[in-house]
Amino acid sequence: MNKIINKEHFSEKVFKLEIEAPLIARSRKAGHFVIVRVGEKGERMPLTIAGADLNKGTITLVVQEVGLSSTKLCNLEVGEYITDVVGPLGQATHIENFGTVVCAGGGVGIAPLLPIVQALKAAGNKVITVLAGRTKELIILEKEMRESSDEVIIMTDDGSYGNKGVVTVGVEEVLLREKVDKCFTIGPAVMMKFVSLLTKKYEVPTEASLNTIMVDGTGMCGACRVTVGGKTKFVCVDGPEFDAHQVDFDGMIKRMSAFKDAEKEEIKKLGSPKCEITKSQHAEDRTAPWREELRKSMKAKERTDISRVHMNELDPEYRSHNREEVNQGLTMEQAQQEAKRCLDCVNPGCITGCPVEINIPKFIKNIERGEVLEAARTLKETSALPAVCGRVCPQEKQCESKCIYVQKMNKEAVAIGHLERFAADFERESGQISVPDLDESNGIKIAVIGSGPSGLSFAGDMAKLGYDVTVFEALHEIGGVLKYGIPEFRLPNNIVDVEINNLEKMGVAFEKDCIVGKTITVEELKEKGFKGFYVASGAGLPNFMNIPGENSLNILSSNEYLTRVNLMDAANPESDTPVAFGKNVAVIGGGNTAMDSVRTAKRLGAERAMIIYRRSEEEMPARLEEVKHAKEEGIEFLTLHNPIEYIADERGFVKQVVLQKMELGEPDASGRRSPVAIPGATETIDIDLAIVSVGVSPNPIVPSSIKGLETGRKGTINVNDEMESSIPMIFAGGDIVRGGATVILAMGDGRKAAAAMDQKFKNK
Repeated sequence: MNKIINKEHFSEKVFKLEIEAPLIARSRKAGHFVIVRVGEKGERMPLTIAGADLNKGTITLVVQEVGLSSTKLCNLEVGEYITDVVGPLGQATHIENFGTVVCAGGGVGIAPLLPIVQALKAAGNKVITVLAGRTKELIILEKEMRESSDEVIIMTDDGSYGNKGVVTVGVEEVLLREKVDKCFTIGPAVMMKFVSLLTKKYEVPTEASLNTIMVDGTGMCGACRVTVGGKTKFVCVDGPEFDAHQVDFDGMIKRMSAFKDAEKEEIKKLGSPKCEITKSQHAEDRTAPWREELRKSMKAKERTDISRVHMNELDPEYRSHNREEVNQGLTMEQAQQEAKRCLDCVNPGCITGCPVEINIPKFIKNIERGEVLEAARTLKETSALPAVCGRVCPQEKQCESKCIYVQKMNKEAVAIGHLERFAADFERESGQISVPDLDESNGIKIAVIGSGPSGLSFAGDMAKLGYDVTVFEALHEIGGVLKYGIPEFRLPNNIVDVEINNLEKMGVAFEKDCIVGKTITVEELKEKGFKGFYVASGAGLPNFMNIPGENSLNILSSNEYLTRVNLMDAANPESDTPVAFGKNVAVIGGGNTAMDSVRTAKRLGAERAMIIYRRSEEEMPARLEEVKHAKEEGIEFLTLHNPIEYIADERGFVKQVVLQKMELGEPDASGRRSPVAIPGATETIDIDLAIVSVGVSPNPIVPSSIKGLETGRKGTINVNDEMESSIPMIFAGGDIVRGGATVILAMGDGRKAAAAMDQKFKNK
């Protein structure tokens, strides 16, 4: 896959590449694009598909050497492989018999225009094509265009071929002589802007293709946002084609230049039913001779007199300048001492507080007696990601909140999360990683869409039950939000990789760079023999506040910022992906993602890193530990403040944010007190980078691709109590159902769905 089959040199810096990609070739339509990546440190780059050959299973890309990533791609030769090719992405071009259509293409924009021209001609239109380039050498695919056009007009800046002049001269020539019903334009942003201004004058509806800067290409990060008709749109999901007369081209052009300086520097371098632990199960485990002996070894009073252990942490000043993991884990002595605090309750509330229902007393008591590997095996009975959950789960709101120490004694809970992490880490470091017991294979193929915590949890449980499980992931790394969203100072990637490798040992297969709904459809997967589906595609579409100036340069979503830094390693000088570095950084929001973003900014050199949150600290949804760590690292908290406007400098980069001061009113539906603006109380502060972390919406790609799938008002998939959608044998969970959830809640959905799907197969 992704092998370069043919390479044609159009001009000095323009190449046509034919690439082996049978799934994309089969699914692609006019207007679709792909995301390509060259090298493990490569940047994700959008390229419109210029053509496809179903018989050969190839797609055609036309690439111009402009920056580092495109140059690396063009340097590849026939027989070499592109690291990642993901697609098809975007909305297909709407084709109908409009009448007379003008298609205006400039430079390499001619290539993606070709399939549109072909489709328009096939639909019965009169097609007049205007091709433009600086010189004759930049006029590409002329022969192919003439085969599908009624007329082709050539324009060159220097007059070396065709007519002298820019593309608008050729377009206006047509508009003056006959009625035109529709116009399509693809090329440099400036070119499309002036074509749009021209056609607006003549009242000709016009579509422009906007392949702007992108990071993920699936609607997750918000890097490709543009303003269309006064509203923020995302090119990768809503486009790439839009009503050109509604597009804010000036704003788009500014955003496309955001990383120009960084690109120049890089080029220089080149130029070189619930599945649950029943009461009877727990009772049986609790009466095991070793458990009874352990309980008798200490009096309850002795256990409750032990103070909760506190995990060692890196020094705040030291850690705020690097990406080393903050929490250092427990020693064996600390872990066993903490395990002694557990009273091994007859009716353990902690289990009820755990969304995946880990047998918590059993694994803790195994730590107490020194059988840590057995503790790890206990964790894996119900959790696919124990080392992850031990690090990022909000235990204080879940299992630990139900601990008898909290409920009855007004004391600190047993450190369940710390102990979970200890057991998982001990097993990994021992080299004796266990694989859960697996049922005999039943041969039933199951597809999981998305490799985040919900998808991985579902996959693990289904593999245990004997199913043939394949996980389809849109990105080039497995792990979803665990990889792109959570920084390594909280969750090192190698920890996630070990958990994923364990799933592979269980027989789970992983397909990267595959977007279900684009690369391959659910119907096509059914044809390949898949009988059950679990949609865990996440809620990666970032929300913005839609306030004045929000599309200024250096205003990013937290998804984009963290994806650049975490997934693409953008802060590494060896990485091709750029990232904005700020000295005065404002992060808008009060959740865990906001804390991750502001602490990341601090590590990337911010002198002043601020959390701006419209409620008080008490209402912050972030974990208490994350708030504590942020404060220790010098993060400022501007609570009861809300951005109402951004102010940009003459280059379009943000320089200030205007904050509305707030006060708390009555509680809202969630129980948190609603913030109310204090009339006339505003404050303006200097910033050079803003990161917006005000929530996410469900990614629409998968739900919109499944006919008959019922969705909610906000685009979430509707499911019943067993996590099954409106379509039998299509289940869903995690953020695509909840709209936003913790890692452990998403995993709980996966376990619940797996149990329910298994039951349905057994009842057939």
